[in-house]
Amino acid sequence: MLKHIARIGLAVLTTLLVLLIIWQFRIVIGYVFISLMLAATIRPLFMHLAGRRLMARILWILFYIAVGAGLGYLLFLAIKTSGSELQRLAESVSEKDQWILPVWLGDSVNQFLATRLPSPSVLLQAIIGNEGELVLPALLSIAQGVGGVVAAIAIILILSIYWGINQVHFERLWLSLLPSDQRKRARSIWRAIEPDTGSYIRGQFFHSILTGVVLGIGFWLIGSPYPVLIAFLSALACMIPVVGSVLALLPPILIGLFTSFQITLFTGIYTLIVLIAILIWIKPRFVNKRWDHPILTVVLIIALADAFGIFGIIVAPPLSVILQILWSRLLTHRVAAGAATNITDLQIRLDQLRETVSAMEDPNVPLVTSSMSRITNLIAEAEPVLIAAASVDPSAQLSPGDPEGMIPNNSTG
Repeated sequence: MLKHIARIGLAVLTTLLVLLIIWQFRIVIGYVFISLMLAATIRPLFMHLAGRRLMARILWILFYIAVGAGLGYLLFLAIKTSGSELQRLAESVSEKDQWILPVWLGDSVNQFLATRLPSPSVLLQAIIGNEGELVLPALLSIAQGVGGVVAAIAIILILSIYWGINQVHFERLWLSLLPSDQRKRARSIWRAIEPDTGSYIRGQFFHSILTGVVLGIGFWLIGSPYPVLIAFLSALACMIPVVGSVLALLPPILIGLFTSFQITLFTGIYTLIVLIAILIWIKPRFVNKRWDHPILTVVLIIALADAFGIFGIIVAPPLSVILQILWSRLLTHRVAAGAATNITDLQIRLDQLRETVSAMEDPNVPLVTSSMSRITNLIAEAEPVLIAAASVDPSAQLSPGDPEGMIPNNSTG
């Protein structure tokens, strides 16, 4: 009895100690987690280079660099232009003595709100102070925050490159910490988590970038005085799952209160049309809705935002995807891991074969090079087919006498 109580107490103390260590190193763990997710996001770009000739690889790498540089320059222009438009907005607000309210509210409602709400100039003065003395501390805190964000981005990029280059060695390292009878299953779960999480993140980025570009062009054509600022804020709002599309409507409406009612009406309607069109026709084609669980994602966003702030909001959506995959793999569809394990074993054997070929005296023999290229392409083409087939009908991927799922059922010849 005493031994049983001591064992339970030791387990509780060990759990508390582990939680304490995780809390103390939460920033480091967060960096590692985000870098793994970033590596999973960009991994298909480098897998696309497998089996190609040297010149083709160089051209694709140059294309990737050009696209990345273009997106970076677009982000730089958006931030720079948004800053200048925000400054013009502040100057315009400081000169306004009344709000621009819709006519359809009626004169009585407009007069009631005008008497109850402070004027824009008074509100701005309350925010920045009488002579702007509250602006300098805010700018200093923003500068410190930007410095921390830049350092975090640099660390995450370096770790992502490391995970991408040393994927096989990294997997062997953490799999060696598990019992030998659990490594195969853990590897199959990891190989299922990484591509699905990367696909989800790529879809969210594409959704946000497309929304920002389309809204920015439309606001500029409509004649909004702050097209880039409104489009940039709406694009950032679209990065938030579930409620992002609703939040994307707020910048055109709120900023429109400082401009004319006609522009506010047109920008609001245009934003609503664009968001609906993207959600109905564009997003389903590029965003995997398989692991999109709104309730779980919202709960995680609320909990992690309260604990970690903006960092928790960033981590919550991919964490929701990971939890859903773990639930599906470990509890709901445990038998479905057979095909994924099979393709994983093929990839491991392919890595071992590459090491053997690289150790040869002349690894560039045409027959060996051609065979390795064809094997790599065949495995890459077979992987999504087998995993998709296993998720639909796992029993079809296994032969009756093969409970481990190592031998495909080719009884039909």
